[in-house]
Amino acid sequence: MSAALPILVYDGDCGFCRLWVERWRLAAAGRAEFLPSQEAAARFPALPPADLAEAVHLVEPDGRTSRGAEAVFRLLALGGGARRAGLWAYEAVPAFRAASEAAYRLVAARRPLFSRLTRLLWGSPVPAPVEGARRVLLAGLGLCYLIAFVSLAPQVRGLIGADGLLPAAQYLSAASRQLGAARFWELPTLAWLASSDAALRALCWGGALASLGLILDLLPGPAALACWALYLSLCTVGGAFLSFQWDALLLEAGLIAVFLAPWSARRRDRAPAPRAAWWLMRLLLFKLMLESGLVKLMSGDASWRHLTALTFHYWTQPLPTPLAWEMNRLPLWFQKASCAAMFAVELGAPWLLLGPRRVRRLGAAAVAALMVLIALTGNYGFFNLLTLVLCVSALDDSLPLLARSAPNGAPAPAPPRRSRPAAAFAVLWLAVSALAWCLQAGLRPPLARLDEAVLGAVAPWRSVGAYGLFAVMTKARDEITIEVSADGHDWKEWPFRWKPGDPRRAPPVVAPYMPRLDWQMWFAALGAPSPWFNNLIVRLLQGSPAVESLLGPAPLGAAKPAYARAWLWSTRFTTPSERRAGGGWWHRERRGLYFPVVSLNGAR
Repeated sequence: MSAALPILVYDGDCGFCRLWVERWRLAAAGRAEFLPSQEAAARFPALPPADLAEAVHLVEPDGRTSRGAEAVFRLLALGGGARRAGLWAYEAVPAFRAASEAAYRLVAARRPLFSRLTRLLWGSPVPAPVEGARRVLLAGLGLCYLIAFVSLAPQVRGLIGADGLLPAAQYLSAASRQLGAARFWELPTLAWLASSDAALRALCWGGALASLGLILDLLPGPAALACWALYLSLCTVGGAFLSFQWDALLLEAGLIAVFLAPWSARRRDRAPAPRAAWWLMRLLLFKLMLESGLVKLMSGDASWRHLTALTFHYWTQPLPTPLAWEMNRLPLWFQKASCAAMFAVELGAPWLLLGPRRVRRLGAAAVAALMVLIALTGNYGFFNLLTLVLCVSALDDSLPLLARSAPNGAPAPAPPRRSRPAAAFAVLWLAVSALAWCLQAGLRPPLARLDEAVLGAVAPWRSVGAYGLFAVMTKARDEITIEVSADGHDWKEWPFRWKPGDPRRAPPVVAPYMPRLDWQMWFAALGAPSPWFNNLIVRLLQGSPAVESLLGPAPLGAAKPAYARAWLWSTRFTTPSERRAGGGWWHRERRGLYFPVVSLNGAR
């Protein structure tokens, strides 16, 4: 044996010791040797056999000998990186040192029990590679990108085109006058090069093409960067129509994927997945779920505290499915139990994602089950699929299906690769995520002004932030209908493609397609008309084909409307008796005008 390497002496007759030595061997990354105590007597006669039976010992080249928890921390520190933090805490924090040694003695005295626990929680404590899991995750992310880009392509002209609701060209022109050179940082978008309708469509279809690189494993690193840059470009100029939380989640996952994806075109030359980037994907899922649960508790909404939120959710959510009508019929005890189960997943499952292998699988399965149930009762675009893809980050190639997905077959266990760019980005990501959560939770960090400046600097890139879906439950539902007329007397309702309108029309199943105008109409009904809604009325009166394509068939046929108005309706699901009596899916009552009668010549 080389005298230049530290030597860990362990009990070779102890099955528990042999299990963990294999894990430590990988963690030490070839910087230590391992010797069963039964073979160490001649080499280290100064170490009493009784001591070797009680604890592992680390003998270093300079003669220093440590045992127990200290020996483990010193061994792991040889692997460098974050593992050095354990040794630092052991040496610098007396309470941590005492707790570590107490925990070590507890485990050492009950090794058969902890050997069974190890096999129960890990199967094997030896880390499995994640090359197959990385391949599946990146392909899944590419599929989400493809859906997002292809879904947006037919809508982009009507939403932000020259004749759309929020024209990107006008927005950029005004920003250029106000921001000067700072516009390139404040508004990072390739639309600065061109913002015509053709250019916006090119961004969508270029993104769809780049997403195929992730799906097909063709230059996945450059493909990930292209997808992120193109989607960021569209979100930057998309205004309210590309500001949903799943748009931010796709950008955040996409930016992490830039560091996770292989950049080599030759599959056999690809290095293992960077540890930092793989952990960031898992922490992103952790952040998404935990923050979604916490904001509900911190919002002060009594319906969450009393577990009654789901008695409103199914019929007040933006785009329910037909199953939501059925779920709304279930008794109160079931709704409360479902709400409690949701909190158990959102607040409990994230912590399981940080645990041993089999515990992580349980956490991922719980999140996946919640996402499937949400998808069955509501249309949330690609959100549920994207969250399912993130669940893969809690798995590894110990699952045969993932192992078979590895580009070169299932590789042998190998030390995780360290990547300085990924590690540097991880530090920034953790810091900004923590600051964003403090801001969302109303907490004031010690250096609040500096923290706000940091968040302000990174905010334009929309790729690190906080989450919190349905923090306050909407307990009533208002729907907006638009009516047009050629003469100001005979009015026809202009139907939307997906949102509730005709009470007899069943709620749609449209996900993962994201109808962005229909979604924004739900938000519009919560308050006063926004500028884009005003533009919607104007574009319909002008006869803009791009905007008309976002709605259903024109009610006046080929005739051009001369007048338009909008009504506000109080809307709810019908009861079973109302539906049996021919009441359809929705019951609605007119509340009053939402938008007055107008024509292109002014209000009537």
